[in-house]
Amino acid sequence: MIKCMYLRFPQFRQKALTLSYDDGVSADKKLIDIMSKNGLKGTFNINSGKFAEESGGFRLTEEEAVALYSESGNEVAIHGVHHIPLTYIDNTMGINEIFKDRQNLERLFQKPVQGMAYANGVYSDEVVDMLKKCGVLYARTTKSTEAFEIPDDWLRLPTTCHHKNPRLMELADAFLADPAQRNFWADRARLFYLWGHSYEFDYDNNWEVIEHFAKRVGNRDDVWYATNMEIYEYVRAYKRLQFSSNEDFIYNPSNIDVYVDYFGKQVCVKAGELKRI
Repeated sequence: MIKCMYLRFPQFRQKALTLSYDDGVSADKKLIDIMSKNGLKGTFNINSGKFAEESGGFRLTEEEAVALYSESGNEVAIHGVHHIPLTYIDNTMGINEIFKDRQNLERLFQKPVQGMAYANGVYSDEVVDMLKKCGVLYARTTKSTEAFEIPDDWLRLPTTCHHKNPRLMELADAFLADPAQRNFWADRARLFYLWGHSYEFDYDNNWEVIEHFAKRVGNRDDVWYATNMEIYEYVRAYKRLQFSSNEDFIYNPSNIDVYVDYFGKQVCVKAGELKRI
């Protein structure tokens, strides 16, 4: 990769933000309402074998889930059919836990489902191999870095933090701030990745935490709000850019327009475009 070319998100934004919430529960309705009001987007990781039979309980019914997530514009991803930690079971059972969940969600939502969050956050190299066999493209862990780096290992995807992190708002302010020149983050793209379970806000009686966060980081022109998969696909498109030997042409073989900062010049390479720079 050229030293002085930097990733930019759509419309040359330097910042992106995404959420990841688990289990397909009724509290997601309130969370999505808060997200929508503040322009946030994210991914909801669903256990397709644990839908409720009747509405009004802790978990959503199939019908409620399809209506809620489809209409909101958020992503649905795999979380295991029965939320079984994949390191607790053998390979055959593990692959079934992953792949059956994928099949169920694709049947319900009528689109490919290739993202995932690990049940209980546990995984191993053997589990990662299972995911590859099941066509999973990214998988979120529960590791919090308190940083805003673009991931390198998408099948061991870390987060910035859980919403219970006592430094949540401090991290939000650091993410939004424009770094000083010659600072490590001055030119690099940044990603804030928040995760949790929406039912925790009910248990802890603190919905104001996510409301305050959403108001602080939401509805900003300088932040790209996207699902986990949208960010994965965009970063992948950026990494697929091809350069001529003397670096005067860029070719974008993907179907996504890619924005870059190239030696201080803003360049958009459209899908399929061969562009002189």
